[in-house]
Amino acid sequence: MSLIETVPVNTEHKSVPVHLHSNLSGLSEEIAKLPGVTSVFLITEKSIHSIYSKYLERELSSLPIKTIYIKGGEKSKHINRTGEVYNQLIEYGADRKSLILAFGGGVVGDFAGFIASTYLRGIRFVQIPTTLLACVDSSVGGKVAVNADFGKNMIGSFYQPEFVFAPLSVLSTLPDREWKCGQAEIIKHSLLSGGEYWEKVKTHSFKDLNVDSTILPYLIAESVRFKANVVSSDEKETGLRKILNLGHTTAHAIESVTKYKKYSHGEAVAIGLVTALLLSEQHFELDPVTTKETIESLKNYGLPFQTKLKSKQLAKHMLHDKKNVGGSIRFVLLKSPGSPIFDISINSEDIILAIHKQKGI
Repeated sequence: MSLIETVPVNTEHKSVPVHLHSNLSGLSEEIAKLPGVTSVFLITEKSIHSIYSKYLERELSSLPIKTIYIKGGEKSKHINRTGEVYNQLIEYGADRKSLILAFGGGVVGDFAGFIASTYLRGIRFVQIPTTLLACVDSSVGGKVAVNADFGKNMIGSFYQPEFVFAPLSVLSTLPDREWKCGQAEIIKHSLLSGGEYWEKVKTHSFKDLNVDSTILPYLIAESVRFKANVVSSDEKETGLRKILNLGHTTAHAIESVTKYKKYSHGEAVAIGLVTALLLSEQHFELDPVTTKETIESLKNYGLPFQTKLKSKQLAKHMLHDKKNVGGSIRFVLLKSPGSPIFDISINSEDIILAIHKQKGI
């Protein structure tokens, strides 16, 4: 058996196990535990499927599976792309007892989860993340969404999968950039958690990340465990779960300004973390040492910590962030590692000053 660890996400209405596995072995057994599945639909990208098709076919040979391909990248995760997939499901005869398997990174997981949450008012789905970022973040917690013309993840819902199955062996095929993107979310989680987790993250670097290392399963499990604890106490993001948006106000603005072309999500989050920490220094007297240590950690993992994009342009795009209330730009800030605060209203002038300071580091 390839099981490394199972981390439960216990919400008010459902317990979702996150299974960390060394490979794909055991996936069919988990699916077989789901009662009354009439048909299975694999939603994935062709480039991902071509790499793992023989492993999937071997593991899922006993199941009647139809595959639906979507294009890769954030641009494919648009509301305009959903109609084609709905039509394919209808054509294939998908019913309310059908199961969707989301096999891919964050884009596939978000998109397939949104399809599952809306087709026939909701059918079951399973998250099978194939990137580090998806393993530690987007596949866990039940957020599913698609993009609109004026913002990322503007149309979505909270919809929990039946389970998450994370096969770490698939990470071995990731390009360096994808490894680094996932590490940005790990750094974010460690800052929010503080304590031993933050100390561990600071003492490692990009060269330590590989599927054969002992540190990788630890970092992934701790990240999943931290997020699971947060989601378990606040599934619908009415309070505590908002802390998981640390770094994301700036990140989403960066992605929007560059039309998702220049920066990956993880790279944008890395830059956004530094913006948030500089604002934390200004508004909550965060020790500048934390900011310096975070920048060093980002460097060690090969991540950016500043951008040449215009400060005013980024601040303008933040006005469209879905976390805003009454036109007020809301940030998650940090008093110290392990002590985050959310729903902090920051004016555009302070944001512009922070990003300007960031450019000069």
